[in-house]
Amino acid sequence: MLTVGIDEVGRGCLAGPVVAACVILPEDFSDERLIDSKKIPEKRRKLLDGVIRQNALAIGIGIVENTVIDEINIVNATKRAMMDALGQITIEYHKIIVDAVELKDVKVPLEHPFKAEDKFQCVAAASIVAKVFRDALMTKMHIQYPDYDWYSNKGYGAPKHLEGIRKHGLTPLHRLTFCGNFI
Repeated sequence: MLTVGIDEVGRGCLAGPVVAACVILPEDFSDERLIDSKKIPEKRRKLLDGVIRQNALAIGIGIVENTVIDEINIVNATKRAMMDALGQITIEYHKIIVDAVELKDVKVPLEHPFKAEDKFQCVAAASIVAKVFRDALMTKMHIQYPDYDWYSNKGYGAPKHLEGIRKHGLTPLHRLTFCGNFI
């Protein structure tokens, strides 16, 4: 029975997209290193992303940009990213496990337990893939907007990011609905 694990990253950021990933691992695959991406140092996450990509039966990535987040809100944007990622899965699967988000209009049984990335390796794998992908996007965006230190904070509200907003204002990549206190 093949299970799709789904998780997202970037939900609480002030800038950049929200990214979701779906991963199907082989039924007999197990790697105790696959845990919640937030608990793994960056170098190890990148290594595990390679392990996941080498072993996964299918991977999908959904991206919803900051302007859409501002239009439809972060909850709906997260669900859209998850459904976009799921839409990229072309092999047959029998179950979906999502970290704490209930998705509608899926054609197989769905579970959405809180902290699913700590309980299911397929969700942990999705967490890692999404995090590595989004971190790479924010690193590229840092080159264009170095005053916000996205290389290290990835768009979250870290002190250097907040300082950049106060000194230089908002960029086209900022979520206006998240940055209202800084305008």
